Amino acid sequence: MGFDTSHWQGRLDELGAAHRVPGAALAVLAGGTVHELATGVLHRGTGVETTADSVFQLGSVAKVYTATLAMGLAEEGLLDLDAPVRDVLPDFSLADEEAAGVITPRHLLTHTSGLSCDLVVDTGRGDDCLARFVAACAKEDLDCPPGTALSYSTSGFSVLGRVIEVLTGSTWDRALRDRVLDPLGLDHTMTLPEEALRFRTAMGHTGGAGEGPEPAPAWDLMTRSSSPGAMVLATAGDMVRLARAHLEDGRAADGVRVLAPRTVRAMRELQAESPDKWSVEAAGWGLGWTLYDWDGVRGFGHDGAATGQYSYLRAVPGAGVALALVTNGGGARSLYADLFGELLAALAGVRMPDRFAPPEQPPAVDTARLTGAYRRPGVVITVTGGGNGLRMVYEFVDGMSRFSPPLEADLVPVEETATATVFAASVSGTSFGEDWMPVVFTTSADGTRYAYVGMRAAPEVV
Repeated sequence: MGFDTSHWQGRLDELGAAHRVPGAALAVLAGGTVHELATGVLHRGTGVETTADSVFQLGSVAKVYTATLAMGLAEEGLLDLDAPVRDVLPDFSLADEEAAGVITPRHLLTHTSGLSCDLVVDTGRGDDCLARFVAACAKEDLDCPPGTALSYSTSGFSVLGRVIEVLTGSTWDRALRDRVLDPLGLDHTMTLPEEALRFRTAMGHTGGAGEGPEPAPAWDLMTRSSSPGAMVLATAGDMVRLARAHLEDGRAADGVRVLAPRTVRAMRELQAESPDKWSVEAAGWGLGWTLYDWDGVRGFGHDGAATGQYSYLRAVPGAGVALALVTNGGGARSLYADLFGELLAALAGVRMPDRFAPPEQPPAVDTARLTGAYRRPGVVITVTGGGNGLRMVYEFVDGMSRFSPPLEADLVPVEETATATVFAASVSGTSFGEDWMPVVFTTSADGTRYAYVGMRAAPEVV
């Protein structure tokens, strides 16, 4: 089946307007060809038109770029995925020194290190920012013991970025350029804001439910030390070209190889499962990739969020299809769900899951045992109530306090299994989302209770 550019341009225009997305760009790999479309404006204040060559912040999609770089080093024998990080960074320390000695690159790639996602330390804009970040970890607590659970971690990718720097004798930015971006011909992909000034660059937009989103008060709030896990900028087309290399056994379109086929396959093998299977519709995690199972059809990809900008990448190996969507605000996730639902059905025979929401008749669950306070670095979650419902206050603290005001939400029961109790929090109109957000409670083998929000594990404060 060919790709009907006119039809999909019309759907992108219609759905973008319906979901109040100021601007978006879409790239689709189908039939061996990359198709690039765009709609709307990059900045509602200036009215600059979005074009296919416009650059957006990718947020956490940066992790798959760093993972690709790291796996290339592993393939060369420079990086041992299962050796302690301290073999490369002998001064790597945490509040739990025993844990610091056992964390490996595999833990970092699969979000099983226990390093908290929201450790935000501004270590400056210099080339030493990652070295200084690793030094700043010395007194930090973990979300959970290494290897015991998946707790999504941008901080872990900052540590991995520093490992890459030591092994290559370069900055992470330079190593990514030399070993991944240039070989793949990704000339509209970059890691530093000053590099983005050469291109048409999107501004993020924010706004509550029913409001027209307006330009955000800041273009970016992340520190440079977060870059390996949160700061790559690219066009939708370049995102798809990265995915195409992974679909084509590690080769660029011109035949240049950046990874061996065995490495590409290893990155898509299940490494860890998450109790939260709803936040990003994940079946589990590979080495850097989020893994999907659409009624038996396997896929891989990643989501990302920056300051008012949201990105989505999906690939279906069995169909040779890859999709990338970059947006700058509004109902971005609704646009993604509608548009990718149609595209994946038409091009790959995939039926995406329904949007997460509580059932019409919520089940009765034991809630009294779940009340209390849960804390991880940067976040405090307070759960109150009882009976057949709970109330949650989710508050950013410490270095994260400037990112968002506290979120207060009622928790509606969804399901209770032998391993988890799942609730839906109504977050419509907040900075957390547009509709319902999963909140998952689990208990570890040692009896510690965790609250998962956004796939991040917060242990109960005793």
